[in-house]
Amino acid sequence: MSTQENIAAERGELELTITRIFDAPRALVFKAWTDPKHLAHWWGPRGFTLPGCEVDLRVGGAYRFHMLGPDGEDHWSQGVFREIVEPERLVFAGCWVDAQGKPKTGQTLTTVMFEDQDGKTKLTLRQIGFESVTARDGHRGGWGSSFDRFAEYLETVR
Repeated sequence: MSTQENIAAERGELELTITRIFDAPRALVFKAWTDPKHLAHWWGPRGFTLPGCEVDLRVGGAYRFHMLGPDGEDHWSQGVFREIVEPERLVFAGCWVDAQGKPKTGQTLTTVMFEDQDGKTKLTLRQIGFESVTARDGHRGGWGSSFDRFAEYLETVR
C-alpha cells in the first residue's frame, strides 16, 4: 500500500457515519434537533440530562451544551454552525470543552442530513476529524444512545 493509500485509510478510520429512519416528518425532526426546548428532552446518551443548552441557530452562531452524566460528571461541548439549510442540512464544528470553554479535544466537523421518506425522516450524521479510533467509537455509542432517546421523544410530540 502506498503512503497516499495509508493516509486515506487512516482518515477513513477516523470518520463516523450513522443513518437512522425516524417515524416523524422532516420539519419536526429538524426542529427537535435545533430547538433547545426539544433538545433538553433527548440530547445525550441514555442516563444523561441536559441542564444547559444554548443555540444561536444561524451561520456563524454558536452552540454550547452542558450534559450531566448519570455518575454526576459534567460534560461540556461547544461549537459554531457553518451551514444551515432548513429542514435539509446542518453543518457544525465543535469540540469537548471544560466548564470555562477551554478545548479538551480537537475539533470535529458534523454534517446532519434530513431526508423526507414518505412522511418519515432519514437522518444521516457524518462526523469527521476524530483524534483516534477510540474517540470515534465513543461517539458512535453516544450518538446511538442519543438517537434511541430521540426516537422515543419524537413519539411524544407527534
